Amino acid sequence: MADLLPNTLVNNPWSSLPVVAWQDTYATLHMWTQIIGKIRLALAPKLNHWWHSTLYVTPRGLTTGCIPYNTRTFVISFDFLAHNLQIETSDGISQTIPLAPRTVADFYQEVMDTLHKSRIEVRIWTMPQEVAEPIPFERDRQHASYDPQAVQKFWQILIQADRLMNVFRSRFIGKCSPVHFFWGSFDLAVTRFSGRVAPEHPGGIPNMADWVTREAYSHEVSSCGFWFGGGTVTEPIFYSYAYPEPEKFRDYPIQPQEAFYSPDLQEFVLPYTAVQQADEPDAIVLAFFQSTYEAAANLSSWDHPALER
Repeated sequence: MADLLPNTLVNNPWSSLPVVAWQDTYATLHMWTQIIGKIRLALAPKLNHWWHSTLYVTPRGLTTGCIPYNTRTFVISFDFLAHNLQIETSDGISQTIPLAPRTVADFYQEVMDTLHKSRIEVRIWTMPQEVAEPIPFERDRQHASYDPQAVQKFWQILIQADRLMNVFRSRFIGKCSPVHFFWGSFDLAVTRFSGRVAPEHPGGIPNMADWVTREAYSHEVSSCGFWFGGGTVTEPIFYSYAYPEPEKFRDYPIQPQEAFYSPDLQEFVLPYTAVQQADEPDAIVLAFFQSTYEAAANLSSWDHPALER
């Protein structure tokens, strides 16, 4: 029998998921995605702005996409319908690891053992990134939660955000990133580029080397995305920012009326609750993306005819 999504999620794809409702599972899943993302980072050919390290939304969860390994290729995918991690290779090997409550250390060891059985050898830096008080994966017995219903809500929200970001991405013909999931910050993002080199980024992101950040922001960008929250941000948000931030950016008129500039985050924010309550959720999310992009592009004099449809 095929795996089916509960009707509550089918009928309400913009379901509620405040941080407090799944914070233990959130922390554990964050570490699991970091392990899988670091495997891709270690083996995939390097791309500009670290695009070779990200994960992608699928109809069943998240995936690395194809990773080359000598003359073979393989893929690692989170299946949030069947609650499995699937490892498949181009020579027909298929391995499954159940997703269930277990420590990060146990998950890390089983992933590495399963790769070894699949004749794939890889070493990764086991220190988590972009989190406070990181614990090396092999020693992390603190995070061990997995609530399958919360994970399915997480993934279904990602489906909606990914769908709308791809619509927004299609309107731009300049250099643009894929819509991809960053396992360090645990957010979905898409980034447009003006084509101009940016001033050196100051760095300072927790547990992230400054040279990594400077590669990510080597060129002028307008970036938007979706984040599930954390720290003082207790609810999910859509966000948008520019680097470098142009003068008067934070005062630029944007849409919808529920959106605002957050001095703490240094970016525009659209609360997820505003999207949930909207008569036309798609319309207000796309209006947010477009108007905040215009704030960056107009104030920094981007070449609109050359970059946009």
